[in-house]
Amino acid sequence: MSKEKGFNWKQMTSHHLFMPIVCLVIVCLANVIKSPDFFKISINDSGVLYGSVIDIVNRASELVILAIGMTLVTAASGGQDISVGAIMAVAAAVCCQILSGGEASTSAYQNPFILAALAGLAASILCGMFNGFLVAKLKIQPMVATLILYTAGRGIAQLVTKGQITYVRVDSYKVLGGYIGKCPIPTPIFAAIISVVVAYLVLNKTALGLYIESVGINGEASRLVGLNSTRIKWMAYVICGFLAGFAGLVNSSRIYSADANNIGLNLEMDAILAVALGGNLLSGGKFSLAGSIIGAFTIQALTTTLLSMNVSADQIPVYKAIVVVVIVVLQSPVFKKQMAVWKVRKSAEGGRA
Repeated sequence: MSKEKGFNWKQMTSHHLFMPIVCLVIVCLANVIKSPDFFKISINDSGVLYGSVIDIVNRASELVILAIGMTLVTAASGGQDISVGAIMAVAAAVCCQILSGGEASTSAYQNPFILAALAGLAASILCGMFNGFLVAKLKIQPMVATLILYTAGRGIAQLVTKGQITYVRVDSYKVLGGYIGKCPIPTPIFAAIISVVVAYLVLNKTALGLYIESVGINGEASRLVGLNSTRIKWMAYVICGFLAGFAGLVNSSRIYSADANNIGLNLEMDAILAVALGGNLLSGGKFSLAGSIIGAFTIQALTTTLLSMNVSADQIPVYKAIVVVVIVVLQSPVFKKQMAVWKVRKSAEGGRA
């Protein structure tokens, strides 16, 4: 009986979602210790759900959407797209500029919302196509290739908005980042759920997920068996760009404006950290979408925790960087090899005893 229990425990701890869930639980427990009513959810005077958990899930919505795209890019190319934050700003700038008719502020749509939203998404797809071309076709290292839009993306957004913050003071524009009618649940949560469901169906009901993993594990072998590794990598970046644009529209709706300097700022780092926390190898190959989603909620919970501890917003990236270093070390082949050697020695010593 004890052996069976030991086997179950070992099986559970070896599951790819075990560590992501443990990290999330640890962060939540830290919040509970500081605020015993952390999990309390109520309805405020406006008739909407209110509480720390709701705030975390709501604020993590854009990060969840970005984490999906970052997971696919990481799995396919063994590198990360650090331009997603800038792509968010570009999509928001294009959308708001069309809605405002080129003015700095508007209280009524100057053009149809659907046209503006599609234009913003189209701009983000073009950004993804550009990144994918550099990585998949020209074989440029992903971090270097996406550094171009990381640097120039916000400048492009500034050119679109003519260097100003474009405000769209229309109630219907605030719905995507606010609430639908009297629905008590924030709309960004629905946006994240829809993105996750669609991504799950596409990756699991088609062969795309398997193709991405195959190319990430061994691109040359995938090519020899008939897969177009270049096209698959390119598609991963296009999807990532589209999702970044969608996240940009949600973020823009929250603040009913296009602020090129702040929309998506530093979210690319959070997305990479979410992928790493989800147990995904940053070198590519097999991936876990569920792990990345859990990682996104963990990062947002960590951010909320640090802010509640009166940690300056400028200092928060330092703490996140420490987490990244720890994760990368734990995932390194050298560390895993040393741990395997240590386990063998421990077992040998136990056998002698």
